[in-house]
Amino acid sequence: MPDEVEFSQLDRAARGRLRTLSKETAEIVGRHLVMAGRLIDSDPELAYEHAQAAVRRAGRVDVAREAAGLTAYATGRYAEALRELRTVRRLNGSSEHLPIMADCERGLGRPERALALAVSDEAATLDDVGRTELAIVVSGARVDLGELDAALAALDQVPSVGTRGELGARVLQARASVLEVAGRTDEAAEILAGIDASLLAAVLGAEDDDVVVYDLTEEADELDAPVDEEAASAGADGSVSGQDSDDRPDTVQDASADDDATDDATDDATGGATNGAELAAPSSDEGDR
Repeated sequence: MPDEVEFSQLDRAARGRLRTLSKETAEIVGRHLVMAGRLIDSDPELAYEHAQAAVRRAGRVDVAREAAGLTAYATGRYAEALRELRTVRRLNGSSEHLPIMADCERGLGRPERALALAVSDEAATLDDVGRTELAIVVSGARVDLGELDAALAALDQVPSVGTRGELGARVLQARASVLEVAGRTDEAAEILAGIDASLLAAVLGAEDDDVVVYDLTEEADELDAPVDEEAASAGADGSVSGQDSDDRPDTVQDASADDDATDDATDDATGGATNGAELAAPSSDEGDR
């Protein structure tokens, strides 16, 4: 951990979520979260390690589990990312990561489940950026199923925010990709030629990044370990003590746990089936995570 990394560099809202921890533990967790946010694009594996260190000390804090989910997604651990983001949803009630969850379903070779998420009640709660991200994922899922006309139609429904800036460039690039699959290469080339060069480079650069795909079958029994490790780490430097209010009963987390139990079990059983298909990669611009 670089000495210059400070707790104060963490997003103010995220700092507030760590108030349930002791001051010492919150400081350590916050610094790990700062590092996870800094590294997720340049060194996602190291970012993942920092997120895991945070979760070991703050497994019942949503921002720690959020960092674990986002970094798991960035490193190709799709089943684990789903598990973590479902936990975040149970902890804070937010569905903001639904596009990433849908893309994880694609990564696990389950485009039908990605489409099911896209028409869920939760999808209706997304803001315009989230709806655009989800439309890109839906388009990719339709391509996975060979439904190319539907893939193009999904991109016709993006909000106006999806027509501007880098997000707009990603929508156009997704459309060009569908056209290429359909053999309409001239149309695809025309679309790409109309995208600002710097925006296109940013979009294509993100897609060209290597994604490491892990066989999660062997890791299935460990996916819930971070919460249990809180108690196991008692007495270690910065670990959660028995008096931290983070040790409160899991009332919020357990309230809807049964809803996701079957999904998590399925992920554990099929986690090794990831086929390495190219994902639509929702934006990683999640603030300080």
